[in-house]
Amino acid sequence: METDRPYIIALDGRSGAGKTRFAAALATLLGAEETVSVLHLEDLYPGWDGLGQARDLYSKLLPDLAAGHEVSWHSWDWETNQFGALTSFTPGRVVIVEGVGAAGAAAREHLDVSIWLEAPAVLRRERALARDGETYRPYWARWADQEAAYLQAEAPQTYATIILDGAAEQTPAHQLRTVHHFLPEKLQQLLPREEAVQAPELQQTFKAPQDVAALFESLAQGLPKAALLESTSHKLTDPLDRNRYSVLALALDPAAATLTNDASGTTVSVGGSTVRLNEQFFTALHHLWPQHADVGGDYPMPQWVGYLGYELNREVGAKDRSVQLSDATIRPDAQFFCPDTVLVVDHRLNRLMLHCPTLRVPELRELINALDTAGSRHCVPLPPLSFECADSASGYQQKVRAVQQQIFEGNTYEACLTTVLTAQTPEFSPFEAYCAMRESSPAPFAHYLRMDTLEVASISPERFLSLDSSGHLRAEPIKGTRPRGRDEDEDFALAHDLATHPKDRAENIMIVDLLRNDLSHYAIPGSVEVKRLCAVETYSTVHQMVSTIDATLRDRRDAALALREAFPPGSMTGAPKLSSMEILDNLEGQRPRGLYSGSVGYLGYNGSADFSVVIRTLVCDRIAGGGWDLSLGLGGAITADSQPHEEWEEVITKSVGVLRALGAHFPLRP
Repeated sequence: METDRPYIIALDGRSGAGKTRFAAALATLLGAEETVSVLHLEDLYPGWDGLGQARDLYSKLLPDLAAGHEVSWHSWDWETNQFGALTSFTPGRVVIVEGVGAAGAAAREHLDVSIWLEAPAVLRRERALARDGETYRPYWARWADQEAAYLQAEAPQTYATIILDGAAEQTPAHQLRTVHHFLPEKLQQLLPREEAVQAPELQQTFKAPQDVAALFESLAQGLPKAALLESTSHKLTDPLDRNRYSVLALALDPAAATLTNDASGTTVSVGGSTVRLNEQFFTALHHLWPQHADVGGDYPMPQWVGYLGYELNREVGAKDRSVQLSDATIRPDAQFFCPDTVLVVDHRLNRLMLHCPTLRVPELRELINALDTAGSRHCVPLPPLSFECADSASGYQQKVRAVQQQIFEGNTYEACLTTVLTAQTPEFSPFEAYCAMRESSPAPFAHYLRMDTLEVASISPERFLSLDSSGHLRAEPIKGTRPRGRDEDEDFALAHDLATHPKDRAENIMIVDLLRNDLSHYAIPGSVEVKRLCAVETYSTVHQMVSTIDATLRDRRDAALALREAFPPGSMTGAPKLSSMEILDNLEGQRPRGLYSGSVGYLGYNGSADFSVVIRTLVCDRIAGGGWDLSLGLGGAITADSQPHEEWEEVITKSVGVLRALGAHFPLRP
């Protein structure tokens, strides 16, 4: 402890949630390091109708407690129903306050940590009556009404630092140990030390599977959280060796850790336990990652897999907005899960590395061997889809002119104007859609991500940012697109036109300059270097202009902060970034982009990371009650030289890869 001030922990929750027993267990855990005293708020309650009075008394005692002073009050004599003897309480170096109201609004300024215990009403009532006998039964409803009024007025569970499940098989004390690495620093120091989080062990090496998608489908069936990150463009020229690995990340354990951010802050959950970090996402990530664990290999080994939504741009100064879904729920702006099973396919060496808990090895080995002889999966036809576009052709072209007016006024040099296609369908398989997309339009940063009711199917050709374990950063922005030609001559002419066109080169170079600046914030001076400038890459439906910018981190511990500086991807915003995002917000009608224009990828145990830009991506939200909401974001960079009708044609061109795989068409509106 740094000062003489006590470290105060509040344990709150409804009656019967298990607070008293947990307080005793927590005192035992912390008592190994410090003197611990436990204040039971029931000692302050003046009768069965006294919750409000007790909270008032508690708020008056807390300032002295927080200063380390002894406090006194007249306790309630339950037999005579009146105040009785004077009771004193001397704070230890750690004070645990247990009881309904412990984390109330008046107390929060004095608390270091607040813990909320959650449990269902039936279980709580059984526990409370078993503990206090029949004397409590006639007063249960009266007390419960007071608790309900307190919760409605002050919502202590909303402000709790830690939320534990009082009904789980694991005791609250054990749950607290499982989230040890995510707790506030001082509480971590007080609790018995836990071993560092380790990557799943390498269990076995196999021959690479014939069909990575078939293997993933078999392993991920029924799992609420799973991801396939892969390059499917093995037949295309790849000078940067992006086609080497495919990563299958699975959370076989339902209690796998998740990292989530929304407008209320950042939380980590493990099973029924939640730790509220109360920080911006990238700041919280800076404290949690990287782990720098020795994983025994030089291939990707993700600790966290998930997405960074575009609305995280509020953390770099943009307007604060959240993504509202059709069923009135709010989609988190960032979501990651910690896989307990990882399979890495090395396509160059034709091998598969299995990392998982030992107990899972037999069943996984059997599945892998069975699929090795089964061959490739067969695609199942998708239901017919009818998309609507948020913009008409004329409306989008008018917005292009509005961007150009902003350029003329000096507010931006380039801005990525977007629109969105949406559809609803009662029956749909996002993974089947992904398989169709990966077959028809191979891409170096394809991915399928499943996060409970959200599924993402992407054939992204663009890397947002990668980071290796040595601290080398790489960004590969795409700006400039042409469709493929109908024959070889036309195709060559279109690629040549893209490579030499002044407008496309200007688009690309402006974003390169933006990213050079983004990467420089945490890079070793002089290490920022443009490896490729305006190179043309060819895919099944388009030619793309791509540049490559490299840099080296000054300090590997700043990996999360470097990620923040580059977010959102510059190719999806414009230059300068903040001004361009504000302009785009207004022109796009304050419509949240959600995952589109954000990033999907992984954060590795050893500080490595790789994220794609979420473009050419079908975002699928399962609707409460059944059915699916589908969205496909589209857009392009607008410069002073843009031709509005050509920009609209580019939007349509970029939709082809996804829509063709789905058997759908672009909804043309005049």
